Amino acid sequence: MFTASDILEKINDYLANIPYDRKPASLYEPIKYVLSLGGKRIRPTLMLLAYNLFKDDVDSILPAACALETYHNYTLLHDDLMDNAPLRRGHATVHEKWNPNVAILSGDSMLVLSYDRMMQCRPDKLKPVLELFTETALQIGEGQQYDMEFETRSDVTEDEYLEMIRLKTSVLLACAAKIGAILADAPDEDADNLYRFAEQVGLAFQLQDDYLDVYGDSKVFGKAIGGDILSNKKTYMLINAFNLANEEQKKDLWHWITAENPVPEEKIAAVTELYTKIGVDKLAEKKINFYFEQSRKFLEAVKVRADKKHELETYTENMMHRRK
Repeated sequence: MFTASDILEKINDYLANIPYDRKPASLYEPIKYVLSLGGKRIRPTLMLLAYNLFKDDVDSILPAACALETYHNYTLLHDDLMDNAPLRRGHATVHEKWNPNVAILSGDSMLVLSYDRMMQCRPDKLKPVLELFTETALQIGEGQQYDMEFETRSDVTEDEYLEMIRLKTSVLLACAAKIGAILADAPDEDADNLYRFAEQVGLAFQLQDDYLDVYGDSKVFGKAIGGDILSNKKTYMLINAFNLANEEQKKDLWHWITAENPVPEEKIAAVTELYTKIGVDKLAEKKINFYFEQSRKFLEAVKVRADKKHELETYTENMMHRRK
């Protein structure tokens, strides 16, 4: 059995040594740049840990695992362009370092390369793997579209929001775990339970992002706190604040959401205080814990020895320990 640290080292070494021999080099330089910026490598790590439940030769599926990391970073590249974000992991985004046209074209090439890398999996597993990968890619696009549409709506429901984050975030984690199981010849039932396990972890992880954007410590969380509040992003926190607020609290929320050029620190402090008074902090913590406990049940249902699941279980627990 490999530890998550062992697996992360394998992934980073593999990504660092992928040759980019095609021309023009200027098309591939941004791709190398994006993949060199680091990150947690959660998706390929989940794939290899799921595979390692059943088989030990994790190196044999590194191309497929890194296909998911390539795909994930492609989505981030285009997200940054759509959001006009200047930084990613403390470095200039591709459209800033080069230009928007380069970001579009290199991003498109990353998508194609992710399929090329996924196709290096075992020929007898190619059809189910590509079917799952393709369905997942379509779902992520659908989630992104919902997220953009929510920006102009004031009637987004909790269920709509949860479905959006499932599509935008959870399904790629679920895809990673299931492809790992498929490539390891796991029984269909185990592969499906691993999908549901990672899907529930993804929901908990994204909801925790919402929570930590309000209540986190920027030094621990790794980014500035209050960004969602400043942008009036339709998060689990904001949606439920309106659902649960009394009339006076709703009036105060609307004041801050519609305020033109508010002082950022004042807006963040005022909305955070409203969230706490309304109780959405406790509601969010309860929902996060619910999804994480659900994930445990699906992992328990996977028919391998408990000791073999320990590393995967510990890894996902550590994912959720980005506390305030």
